[in-house]
Amino acid sequence: MHLPLGTIVNAIAVILGSLLGLWLRHELPERLRAIVFQGIGICTLLIGMQMALKVQNLLVLVFAVLLGGLLGEWARLEDRLRGLGERLRQRMGSSEHRFSEGLMMAFLIFCVGSMTVVGALEEGTRGNPQLLYVKSVLDGFTSIALAATYGIGVLFSVIPLLIYQVGLTLLAGAAEPLLSEVLISQMSAVGGVLILGIGINVLELKEVKVTNFLPALLVVIPLQLYCAPLLERLSGST
Repeated sequence: MHLPLGTIVNAIAVILGSLLGLWLRHELPERLRAIVFQGIGICTLLIGMQMALKVQNLLVLVFAVLLGGLLGEWARLEDRLRGLGERLRQRMGSSEHRFSEGLMMAFLIFCVGSMTVVGALEEGTRGNPQLLYVKSVLDGFTSIALAATYGIGVLFSVIPLLIYQVGLTLLAGAAEPLLSEVLISQMSAVGGVLILGIGINVLELKEVKVTNFLPALLVVIPLQLYCAPLLERLSGST
């Protein structure tokens, strides 16, 4: 079992970036914070589109998002995570009104991308953390902008990030035979759709309960492994 050094470095980068962002937050006037906020939204949409375009089977993607959304809504994931963030805020005695929003936004941006899956797979099976080191640099800069906009909740996103990414790394060895390039592309495409939802939220175009769609990242695995041939035949016959 390999020590998850890549995830540890990733967490440190997010902590340092968040602290810098919190400092900049008090130095930047409101109009500059607003333009940073809009820039994050536009760039998030671009990242989501790039990832979504990696889709290999569109019907698998559609069914994964729909079924995942239904499961998440049934389990009320958005409400539960928001409630958890609110309890954490109260326990800290923080007056940040965007604490939960910042925590959820940062966690989703940092954790639903293909770089997370592939990086965890590389480190878990080969002990190679290089991809997660690259991700750490990207997440560090992203956390600066997010913390300057959303506040201290971004800093606390490091807790679910550690749990999620360490869990992926430890499970990577057992899951390696299942994680083909096609499956990773499909998972990345689903993640891209979720990130598009984040971008829509950031720009305040429409409220999308992105957290409720997180089960889609799991649902896409059996759909791609066992249902993709049937769905391809269905799409070919229409």
